[in-house]
Amino acid sequence: MKLTGVELRRVHLPLVAPFRTGLGETSVRDALLVRILTPDGEGWGECTAMTEPTYTSEYVDGAHHVLRHHLLPRLLAQPELTAEGVGPALAAVMGHPMAKCALEMGVLDAELRATGVSLADHLGAARDTVEAGVAVGLASSIPELLDTVGRYLDAGYRRVKLKIQPGWDVEPVRAVRERFGDVALHVDANGGYRPGDTQQLRRLDAFALLMIEQPFAADELAAHAELARHLHTPICLDESITSAASAAFAISTGAAAIVNIKAPRVGGYLEARRVHDVCARAGVPVWCGGMLETGLGRAANLALAALPGFTLPGDLSASDRYYRTDITPPFVLRNGYLDVPTRPGLGVDVIGDVVEACTTSVELVGSD
Repeated sequence: MKLTGVELRRVHLPLVAPFRTGLGETSVRDALLVRILTPDGEGWGECTAMTEPTYTSEYVDGAHHVLRHHLLPRLLAQPELTAEGVGPALAAVMGHPMAKCALEMGVLDAELRATGVSLADHLGAARDTVEAGVAVGLASSIPELLDTVGRYLDAGYRRVKLKIQPGWDVEPVRAVRERFGDVALHVDANGGYRPGDTQQLRRLDAFALLMIEQPFAADELAAHAELARHLHTPICLDESITSAASAAFAISTGAAAIVNIKAPRVGGYLEARRVHDVCARAGVPVWCGGMLETGLGRAANLALAALPGFTLPGDLSASDRYYRTDITPPFVLRNGYLDVPTRPGLGVDVIGDVVEACTTSVELVGSD
């Protein structure tokens, strides 16, 4: 497949409600989309980098720059390209996994559309629906938190993840457990604690949580392994997992009993599948994390989460969890599950007038 051009498109999508974590708050999704153009058709990808470099070093303006000036010239110079070849073609550029993932995703979409194969089938999906969970950001009060959790449980979500940070952990978790009983519940610290906080984290053992996700910073594997020896609650790693190799190492050290796989964090859906395979061989359960994706990224995540090793509900909410109007037809929760797209490629199409209405800039980069 030869690329004839790539379109970089920025869109602004207001969120239904501000999403707050210990790393900040956002009320608008400034998304960077890529449209891959080939003689046989097109494909779409999405870069999930956030507005500021507070979650990872990548941020959307930086991703736009590196795509335009460093990644696209290398990709467009390829005389023939497959999705498997995207990673090697971009390997000379260090880092920037979210930007690279967007290009791989777009090439996968174009390639699979042309051959009539769905991304789910290409990756090796084992099911046609995925159990849905919801991530609940930091609340301004416990009553607000309880109202929010209750609303999502009433909507049918089958697992709730609570964001925590020092000073907002034991009491909100206790309140949710007391109000909602044995609901499947886990907490996510986004690396907000320090190894000296072990005793405070041990207090969470009282609430029968599915896991504590990423309590310490991404590079503190030894501290995670030591914490695991003091807790009954399993430790899940998120930001620490940047590749299949890093997953294998984390598991070998005892730092990770569960792994959250985010394709953009590991550079693409093909590497995400390799992370899945490493974990499956080690008997470590995985689940699919989310990054406020539009319908494009949500479709790709559902395909990934349908692989056999994804045995825990992921952050795969319905479209209306975040957006009143998405750029694709919405994903709708049905009895706690979301359907995995089965049409070729990502299995979804962008809605042209919606995309145009929320577009803030467009740039077409050619192969000349």
